[in-house]
Amino acid sequence: MKFEAGTFEVVVIGAGHAGIEAGLAAARLGCKTAVFTINMDAVGNCPCNPSIGGTAKGHLVREIDALGGEMGKAADECFLQMRMLNRGKGPAVHSLRAQIDRRAYSTRMKHTLELQERLELHQAEITALEPTEDGWLLTTRLEAQYRAKAVILATGTYLGGRIYVGDVSYESGPDGMFPSKYLPDSLEKLGMVIRRFKTGTPARVLKSSIDFTDLEEQCGDEPVIPFSYDTEVPGSNKVKCHISWTNERTKQIILDNIHRSPMYSGKIEGIGPRYCPSLEDKIVRFSDKERHQLFIEPCGLDTEEMYLQGMSSSLPEDVQLAFYHSIKGLEHCVVMRPAYAIEYYCADPIQMYSTLEFKDFPGLYGAGQFNGSSGYEEAAAQGLVAGINAALKIQHKPPLILDRAGSYIGTLIDDLVTKGCNDPYRMMTSRSEYRLILRQDNADTRLTPIGREIGLISDIRWAKFTAKQTQMQAERERITHTVLSPTETLNHILREHHTTEVTNGIRLIDLLKRPELSYEALTPVDTDRPALHPNILEQIEIEIKYEGYITRQLTIIERVRKLEKKLLPKDTDYSTIDGLRLEAREKLNKVRPENIGQASRISGVSPADISVLIIYLSTLHKRSEGSNT
Repeated sequence: MKFEAGTFEVVVIGAGHAGIEAGLAAARLGCKTAVFTINMDAVGNCPCNPSIGGTAKGHLVREIDALGGEMGKAADECFLQMRMLNRGKGPAVHSLRAQIDRRAYSTRMKHTLELQERLELHQAEITALEPTEDGWLLTTRLEAQYRAKAVILATGTYLGGRIYVGDVSYESGPDGMFPSKYLPDSLEKLGMVIRRFKTGTPARVLKSSIDFTDLEEQCGDEPVIPFSYDTEVPGSNKVKCHISWTNERTKQIILDNIHRSPMYSGKIEGIGPRYCPSLEDKIVRFSDKERHQLFIEPCGLDTEEMYLQGMSSSLPEDVQLAFYHSIKGLEHCVVMRPAYAIEYYCADPIQMYSTLEFKDFPGLYGAGQFNGSSGYEEAAAQGLVAGINAALKIQHKPPLILDRAGSYIGTLIDDLVTKGCNDPYRMMTSRSEYRLILRQDNADTRLTPIGREIGLISDIRWAKFTAKQTQMQAERERITHTVLSPTETLNHILREHHTTEVTNGIRLIDLLKRPELSYEALTPVDTDRPALHPNILEQIEIEIKYEGYITRQLTIIERVRKLEKKLLPKDTDYSTIDGLRLEAREKLNKVRPENIGQASRISGVSPADISVLIIYLSTLHKRSEGSNT
């Protein structure tokens, strides 16, 4: 006998990284919200890397924070080691990465949900989802029923989850949790297109069984740079990570047993992540490579488990032991949790608008790995956008649509809903054509005004932001008007940094444009410099040095945004538009783009097809104007 248990404005299914951000955003924007999880102890779990951030992913965390999300704050509170990656490269690819205490992070996120006003956290498996006249009806495995105006699917790898280790496979979520067994049937019954993807995770090994003697140490950065713009006093690095390498013996063990891998025996149907392959996949795909790097990382301060990054596998446990023991430092390691692959259901994201709402199911949103992406940061970014848009729709407010020219979050969502994904999508800096604009140092400048307008940025945070912008403007004016005399001290600095000496006065801004010089180098002669936060100096220096490139990118962005403003009617039947090629008609009808800009990014739609669409829109507008006269 089913019973009515509650009515909400927004219900989130899943309490991983996507579900957390979705639930918090909806509740903070004033909606009565519920977050459902199969196991309350798995809220904010990190079943793979015990880390937040990394190349391009660090950009996402900064952007989440700039919009008013939670991930950056939690990472700052729970980090064990913080490093800025890619410092040897240009500023566009500098990315922050935090090694975190995974249990502390999970506990912190669970408590945040519990304390959030207008939000309820429930342990229950949602087994069925049915549309109603005013929203959705959700049924749990215990036959309780809940009603909601909007539902966000953030099921991670739980949806129809199945674990694979060699010849053994069984239904399971990550980390031995129960899977979401019945919801996939309900989604297929709705008519949703779902498919099977696969991901995996390495073994966890006992710290005392590792020989660190000859392993390369990897230390954190000092001073520590935090993710969140709210973190004024970052903590200190508490641990070291270590690096080792596979070898020819490792490779041979895997090749001798490759037939026992479910990936190669045909047992796994799901498509795995192209950019985060298993070790056996790397051995096969990159057969000419003599060795592969692995990172040995602690999972927390109160555990002896160590994570072997780069060693994901679905080979049998005996083979795993053999190849782990072939690696320097791991010769006698004790495996506490074996590596495994997990297969799960996810949706084709082409079914969604840029708001992450399903085109055919009003009030139903997707976020995270359910949308075909991989990674905690990608999930959190989508959860934030889905939660915001669910709340805005309920409140009859305009949606939040982030374009790819303004954020990595916009790039991520645009890629998913426009191009789809044939394997788990991973964010990389190379995916953005505007990466010099979308740096991690200026995320607040780009997105905090948007977060404020939505309602997720507090008065205190906004005051800090506006004060920073005022300081930046004043500093730009100061260095523009400050002229330095050609003193011996200045020329000594120029000689030391292998750049041309000066014989006349020179503006400070012109010196900073030189690639060899920096604020730090010019400190002895820049005596009137005010005490400014290092982030302000970094951002100004980057903008000065790359001003020409940035200006060119901004010009391109302006042209693209004009195309984004040319909206396409939702009910357009592209098969009836003369001049479109057959492939373009098929692709356009499948994706149903929201505007000309999005249409131009669909694979199979040519510039000639875009010209046809622009003419088609112009004709529609003329007809509309004629009918109104």
